[in-house]
Amino acid sequence: MNQETGRDTDGPYLFDVSVIALAHAGTPVSDPALQYVRQALGGEISAVVPHAALIGAQHILRRVYRYSWDAAAQLIGDFRGGKRIYWYDSIPEPVLQDSLAVSGAENIDGWDGYYATVARSEGVETVLTLDDDFERVDDVACEVILSDQQAQQLNTYIQSL
Repeated sequence: MNQETGRDTDGPYLFDVSVIALAHAGTPVSDPALQYVRQALGGEISAVVPHAALIGAQHILRRVYRYSWDAAAQLIGDFRGGKRIYWYDSIPEPVLQDSLAVSGAENIDGWDGYYATVARSEGVETVLTLDDDFERVDDVACEVILSDQQAQQLNTYIQSL
């Protein structure tokens, strides 16, 4: 067990887009996401991050958290420099097909189907996320990083922007 976090595993973890964006957004509840990012950057946990999640995180920083495109790109670009993270950098045809199949079979969005497929193909134990959609997918565990109270606080914060 990790003494600092109280979690039973040190990964590997797959970071979904919402966690990456939240870690960089500077909200009142960004700390749980930021802790994971810092641990991944420091090599304390094993992390897998799809490149596609970085593009999505920039989009979320702009559209949801109201950052400028330039500021969002800078933040995500800085994160991309992490040398201890495994960067999943492609979407081969079989991964695309499996992603869509998982999405349809489990009634989750296409991105979640993609993250679940990448997690399976890369031997990732847990997807870090803000929602529990991954609980529907066999062979993929998820860790919802915010408590219900923190999620409500985040929603209130976003609505105030």
